[in-house]
Amino acid sequence: MTETAAGTDWQAWQLSWDRQQEWYMPDREERFRVMLDMVEAVVGPEPRVLDLACGTGSITDRLLKRFPAATSTGVDLDPALLAIARGTFAGDDRVTFVRADLKDAGWTARLPHDSYDAVLTATALHWLHSEPLAALYGQLAAVVRDGGVFMNADHMIDPATPRINAAERAHRHAAMERAKEGGAVDWAAWWELAARDPELAGPTAERFEIYGEHADGDTPSAEWHARTLRAAGFAEARAVWSSPSDSLVLALK
Repeated sequence: MTETAAGTDWQAWQLSWDRQQEWYMPDREERFRVMLDMVEAVVGPEPRVLDLACGTGSITDRLLKRFPAATSTGVDLDPALLAIARGTFAGDDRVTFVRADLKDAGWTARLPHDSYDAVLTATALHWLHSEPLAALYGQLAAVVRDGGVFMNADHMIDPATPRINAAERAHRHAAMERAKEGGAVDWAAWWELAARDPELAGPTAERFEIYGEHADGDTPSAEWHARTLRAAGFAEARAVWSSPSDSLVLALK
């Protein structure tokens, strides 16, 4: 990874994370676009946003480019990804980052605001099993203001269509292998690079102590997410975008 005279090139790390994620999700930008369309449609162009399980701040980056008057609180537990996020947005007073474990019952007490217009998350909550995820949805119902929105874009597998699921997965993984043969960097290779960066080596070692290689969560259907969000206290919830493997579920408070 390139470095500037002042140290690690955080923008380069941010870009490399985006490219690595796009290897898994070629339609990643499309889901972000729809997410921000619905933010604007429901709460307007100057939202106070909670970027949940924010990683390097990919949602925050797109949020502020589209809505310069927005503000964002990013929350995550991963020290390496948070280091990239903090480096990328250093000096931007529209952005705050909080380190917290979403499985900790008191994590919301760390937030700088009591409520948010929108809580947004992407490709992160499948790290949780269904029971703690349902509990998290209950906490988020208390964080989203009345009239506000929660959106989750993630792997959401319909167990009623196993043959369709298998065909889609085989086709997607074949395309991923072709891209990897062309030089695309996958998850494991990206973390190997991070472990060799002087600024990220320590945080990377710490994140593997926390998570291991990858957390073992669940990927319930979009219908499960919508039903669970309504049970948690949201007035309406349904998918507003989907691909053959993923969905974006929106819940309105």
